[in-house]
Amino acid sequence: MAYTNITPPSGGKITVNAGKLNVPNNPVIPFIRGDGTGPDIWAASVRVFDAAVQKAYGGEKKIEWFEVFAGESAKNKFDNWLPDDTVAAFNEYLVGIKGPLTTPVGGGIRSLNVALRQMLDLYVCLRPVQYFTGVPSPVKHPEKVEMVIFRENTEDIYAGIEYAAGTPEAQQLLSFIETTFPKDFKKIRFGTHQAITDYMNLAAPDHDTSHIPVQVGIGIKPVSNVGTIRLMKSAVEYALKHNRKSVTIVHKGNIMKFTEGAFRDWSYSAAERIFGDKVYTWTQYERTKKAQGEPAANEEQKAALKAGRLLIKDSIADIALQQVLTRPEDFDVIATLNLNGDYLSDALAAQVGGIGIAPGGNINYITGHAIFEATHGTAPKYANLDRVNPGSVVLSGEMMFRYLGWDAAADLIIKGLNGAIGSKRVTYDFARLMEGGTEIKCSEFGQNIIDHM
Repeated sequence: MAYTNITPPSGGKITVNAGKLNVPNNPVIPFIRGDGTGPDIWAASVRVFDAAVQKAYGGEKKIEWFEVFAGESAKNKFDNWLPDDTVAAFNEYLVGIKGPLTTPVGGGIRSLNVALRQMLDLYVCLRPVQYFTGVPSPVKHPEKVEMVIFRENTEDIYAGIEYAAGTPEAQQLLSFIETTFPKDFKKIRFGTHQAITDYMNLAAPDHDTSHIPVQVGIGIKPVSNVGTIRLMKSAVEYALKHNRKSVTIVHKGNIMKFTEGAFRDWSYSAAERIFGDKVYTWTQYERTKKAQGEPAANEEQKAALKAGRLLIKDSIADIALQQVLTRPEDFDVIATLNLNGDYLSDALAAQVGGIGIAPGGNINYITGHAIFEATHGTAPKYANLDRVNPGSVVLSGEMMFRYLGWDAAADLIIKGLNGAIGSKRVTYDFARLMEGGTEIKCSEFGQNIIDHM
């Protein structure tokens, strides 16, 4: 493939056949350093990755790193936040990794992370959550938190179908709803000037409302059966492969019945249809309960779980956010929509030490494409200070190695990180909360991980 402004290194290409990766011993891996603290974090992390591969395989395997650009560095270098070369590199070489990227709040560019996910159809956002002994935590028993979140990555309100208040596009959509679905239009509380006037007559009777424009930002929340099925299939396959005990469908279907509720129903249906007697679902339980009574349903579920079948259950999103705090042992693999998954994964990260060591992967299990990434922001005030925790990128690399099938390198990263944390020589975010902790630099923490491999 021809590139305009970058040149790939010599190395092998990862390919995919029937959903299975074929990884050469010298794969080319595109990477983005990231904005803000990204360069500091990447410098520490890449040394950890190379050391793990060298120690695990003694030179038999080696990553050929291919730097590509996005975010502020790309804007400064090429006057483009997300150059075509970058997307082409991730597309050609299948698997990559990136640091945090800038996305302004409000106007301006949309999220570059979301753009990459949509361009490559990376429909699974995989967020494992685990506790490392010694990491400061705000909860009493962080060791009980061990979950893997499968967050649908391309639909829901993150699809980006939204229009700014006062724009012709927003007004066109509002007019369509008013004309075609007048009953639903009434639910848009301030969609007409008359509604604004009526409200102001109550709130401030003497206030002139003639200058107040109708401004309603409006978005669309798409949730499809195919999008749901492929996410649920990935979650259940993962749970079965790794001998997990349950998959919990997290949704807000009690309120959004035809989007989140449909997600729940399609997920249950897909699990039963695709996996048959490998799973036992709460919908099966309810059918048996209705036909034969609750005792029979209880016995059926008990027998299914005793036989080793995977339990498929569901939880309302707000209840789930409570129970991952109060009863974390009840959750194992979680399948959920985009926005719920965003909230849930960051809330869980806080329980095990914070977003600074929370990894993430964006994956298409069919095409093989995957981008692993830091899940935190750019923290520009710490840029170039060699101070921040590189754990999120380090653990994202560990995820990447497991995805490649290089488990020996991944195991060394986990061993090294456990040892580094156990030594209590850690970056400031841990040291300030850890009794007896010694603060060291980002680069020094990377070396500390290597020393404990």
